Amino acid sequence: MSTLKKTVKFSGVGIHSGAPVHMVVRPSKNPGIFFRRTDLGSGLIPARFDNVGDTTMRNTTVGDINAAHVKTIEHFMAAMFMNGVDSAVVEIDGPETPILDGSAIEFFNAIANAGAHGEKLKRIIVRRPVYVGAREVLRTLPFMTRVKIWFMNLLSGRRVDGFVKLAPSDDDSLEINATLVYREKIIGYQSFSYKYNGTKKSVNEFVKNIARARTFGKYSEWEYLKKHNMARGANEKNVIALNDAGDGTLNKTFWPDEFVRHKIIDAIGDMFTSGGFVVGKLESYKGSHAMNNMVIKKLFSNPDNYDIIDA
Repeated sequence: MSTLKKTVKFSGVGIHSGAPVHMVVRPSKNPGIFFRRTDLGSGLIPARFDNVGDTTMRNTTVGDINAAHVKTIEHFMAAMFMNGVDSAVVEIDGPETPILDGSAIEFFNAIANAGAHGEKLKRIIVRRPVYVGAREVLRTLPFMTRVKIWFMNLLSGRRVDGFVKLAPSDDDSLEINATLVYREKIIGYQSFSYKYNGTKKSVNEFVKNIARARTFGKYSEWEYLKKHNMARGANEKNVIALNDAGDGTLNKTFWPDEFVRHKIIDAIGDMFTSGGFVVGKLESYKGSHAMNNMVIKKLFSNPDNYDIIDA
């Protein structure tokens, strides 16, 4: 178990709600990362795969979506993982973490500056492959949710043919291979790979090549999203906005393939809801938070699929 040496604070707006939010990350003597909604006086909300309440708003939400919950935890969770912190209580006064600049870099830097102490993360060793397809996830959703997703896919031109596969590792690492396929020319077909093995070198690679990658969306979808209580906090400083033609962006990108690099952040954050360092190969083809969550659930559904090695 590893926790922070001191308290860390974040302030900003929620990417979907657009409402101001303040977040205080406190050291803890107990294992696990937990949220507490101070505006609701709630109990602890575990940031765990089996407490994920919703993934349909292009993010990962923990808790009861009809009661105390926290949305968009994936960037924060990725930053905690990359700093090796698996014990904290996060006090938050709203339903969504602050989006900050739309990436993981501000979360990462603040946590790194606070420092951590304790043991290394426990390792969750993948022993047998587990696979989740996009259509499998769709079948689990309520009918009206499926209709909304169908409409969004119609707007974006995406096909429901993605998958996420988790398989054993060759070298005691978490290796992520992500692929995006969009009809928009500015994205098109993009792939990016990253390997984390617990070394400082692999952390530095994350900081240099991935952590600043921001979330993205098409400007023409913005009005629809706002009407459905999404993207109200989005702006040119925290989202890469694709133009209506799909052949460029309305703001500058750090890399031409920043879109797929951001998917690496999302995958790392979602894998950390396992409670440890998943040692395996993660292949994400047009993946999503829903598929990431389901593949972790499948992994833990059978003890033959994994081993746990404490630090």
